[in-house]
This record gives sequence, C-alpha cells and structure tokens, in this order.
Amino acid sequence: MKKNILTLTLLCCTLGASAQGISQEMLSQFAQQNKLSGSEKAIKNALAAGPVSALALNQDNQVEQNTFFSNSVPSKGITDQKSSGRCWLFTGMNMLRAKMMKEQNLPTGIEFSQNYLFFYDQLEKANLFLQAIIDTRKQPMDDQTVRWLFQNPLSDGGTFTGVADLVAKYGLVPKGVMPETYTSNNTSQFTTFLKRKLREDALALRADAKASDKALQAQKEKYLSEIYHMLALGLGTPVTEFTWAPKDSEGRSVYEPVKYTPQSFYKEFINLDLQNDYLMLMNDPTREYWKTYEIQYDRHTYDGHNWLYLNVPMEDIKEVAIASIKDSTMMYFSCDVSKFLDRTRGYSDLANYDYDAIFGVHFGMDKAQRIQSFDSGSTHAMTLKAVDLDESGKPLKWEVENSWGASYGHQGHIIMTDEWFDNYMFRLVINKKYASEKMLKASQQKPTLLPCWDPMFSVEE
Repeated sequence: MKKNILTLTLLCCTLGASAQGISQEMLSQFAQQNKLSGSEKAIKNALAAGPVSALALNQDNQVEQNTFFSNSVPSKGITDQKSSGRCWLFTGMNMLRAKMMKEQNLPTGIEFSQNYLFFYDQLEKANLFLQAIIDTRKQPMDDQTVRWLFQNPLSDGGTFTGVADLVAKYGLVPKGVMPETYTSNNTSQFTTFLKRKLREDALALRADAKASDKALQAQKEKYLSEIYHMLALGLGTPVTEFTWAPKDSEGRSVYEPVKYTPQSFYKEFINLDLQNDYLMLMNDPTREYWKTYEIQYDRHTYDGHNWLYLNVPMEDIKEVAIASIKDSTMMYFSCDVSKFLDRTRGYSDLANYDYDAIFGVHFGMDKAQRIQSFDSGSTHAMTLKAVDLDESGKPLKWEVENSWGASYGHQGHIIMTDEWFDNYMFRLVINKKYASEKMLKASQQKPTLLPCWDPMFSVEE
C-alpha cells in the first residue's frame, strides 16, 4: 500500500513539473470562446431531450433505398441470437446452412442448433482457462498474462476459428434437436456465474505451488465436471444421436426420418474441412500487409487452433468476396457494425449522420488511427451474401444476412455502401478455392504472434 502511495506521489510530482492543470484563467477563456449562438442553443436543448444519433440523422440521405443487387446468394429465413454474444456462431451456422439449402434443394429453410455447439464452446473455454492457470501458476498475480486470464476466463463471443474447431470435433445437429433455452438466448447473467466459479477454481489451482501436474489435472477435471453440471442445467445436455428428416412448408417430413449422430449428420449434409480449406483475411492498415498473424490464447478448444489470419489490402479482399458471391457461396464477415448504421433501415453509410455539424468539431481519424486509439475494431459477425457491381465490375454496395431477427433493418439484412465497407469492414473468411496464388503463398509463412490484449482483437459478439 505504501509503495502504491509513493508511486502515485512521484507521478503527480512529475506531471506537475512538466504539465499544467486547468486554471481559472483557462476556464474563463474557454467560456468566452464558446458562447453559444441561437442555433447552438437549439442543439443544446435537443441534446438534452434525445440521443445524438437522432439529432445528427441526415434527412437528405433518407431517400428510398436501392435494394437491387447484381449478384446475391439465395437464402431462406433469418436467425436471431437474441440477447447473447453468439453472432460468430450464428454467422458460421448461417454460412453452412446456405450451402445445405442450395445443395439439398430444401423446400423450407433449415437452421442448425447454436445451443448444441455453444454448450461445448463454454466447456472447452473453461478447460482452456483452467489449463492456462496451471501453466502460469508460478507467475505473480500482477503478471500481464495472468491478469488478462482472470479478467477473461471465458465469454460467449468468438471467431470463425472457433466454429471450425467445434464443428470438426462435435459435428452439427438441426435446431429442433437441441433448441434454444432462455439461458442460451440471454447469456449475460449465466456467464457471470460461470466466470465467478472459474475464478474461484483458478485461485485454488494456484494455491499449492508444490502440487504435482497429476494432482492439478485431477483437480481441474473435478472443476470441469462442475462446469458441465452448470451448463447442463442452463443449456440442456447435448444430444449424441437423433432421428431427422427435412420438412415441407406444412411441417411434414419429406421422407422417413433417419438416425444420425452429430458427426454423421455433418458429414452427410455439409462435409467441409473448415479447419484446412478456409482462409481468414484481415484488413488492418496498422500492420504490414501480406503477413500472417496469430493471436495468443485465442482458441475455443485445447486441441484446436489459435486465431490465425492473413492481413491484406481491401481491394484484394473485395476481389475474392465478389468471386465467392458470384459462385453462390456466402462468407463469414465481421465489422464495426454500429458506426454510421441507420438501424431502422438497416443501412450503413458514412452520410447517414453528420456529427461534425452537431458538435461543431471535425472527426478526422482514418481507419488506422481509429484502430490504434481503440476507437474502432471488429464488434459483430454477419454473413456476406450480396454485392451490387457497376458496369465496370466495381462494387457499389454490399449486403449481409444478420442474426438480429427478421424484423430488424432491411428484412433482417444490412446494406452497406462500398465507402462504408472500406472504413469499417475488418475480417472475411473465404474458401481457399477463391484465394489468389499470392494469398495462398503468403498464408504459408510463419505467423507473427500477437498478445491476446492487442487493440484489434476483441471477439465478435
């Protein structure tokens, strides 16, 4: 405690020697320089009564949307992640179900059980956390890695890497086989108790510095069994086999139901090698392009893979995205979704809101500066499904299938201008058959390892 007080005192002395605080003279000067005009007083009154976004809405940009897309992947039905951070899981499942609907020519849409994979995701993340605690138990509690682990024991967010590893290990089941629960749709409170239990378990694992690895593994297994019990209560116990057949529009089975395991169901209807045949592309202008990067401690399963991506210029991402859409293949896509989004229309356009005019200041950071200063990063995953090209083949706008329900935005979709895409799109996962030779070659290099607390690498929710 005395050490902390001394440190704070020295810091204050240092700041006092090199910088000035806000004086009364400054305050008087600011007040004189910023006397509000009549129109600014009207803005002040409006801000006191409502949100900034409502006042900044550009009415000149409220004309009827052009919803035509020259190239679009067909789909049936909009999913809804409700009050959960599982957009990454819904997006991955939406990408896969589009393939199944296309190839099986299903009379109605199909949705896979997000709850089924979410159960295993949470159990696997619990194991990752507890094992990391064992591996770092000799490091002090204020070590940056240890501190980060205790701050982030697990979450309901994730990335495509998690989808690939979980599906490879546990397969898929239709949604009706293991439907959603209140807890899976509303994860916040339940996740709080999972985190609390894991932190308590972690402290116990660190308590005996002389404990053998065998004893610690046995202790960890006991804790994981308790987490399994909590998950079974909140989410239900995952199915190991089931009978299923697609249904027509009236809910009748098209043919006699067949018995499946989750793995055999996946093999029969999807049968993709998600772990090896797909490539995650990133557009991060703060780092060197055509380099691969790996995120430390970012796995969903212990025997899976860290989050790995290739950083490339935006024009190269657009090129392969267009090729995939033209071949009727949806893609996992993530972005900073809330920026300049008109939620009512489901329309993302830099011209939607004029914040400069409201506040009388200029917001001028570019994409790289927004990343470096923690002002922007990927926050949400959706499924990229359409592009509108001009006569020369250049994109004008894009469309994604969202997982916020059919009543949200443009019939469950968000339309994005190409300029918005440049500024706030971050990640795209493509089948390697659409990748250029340069991408494939660059993806084989040894990745640069980045820390889990890097400003760019929050998980999608």
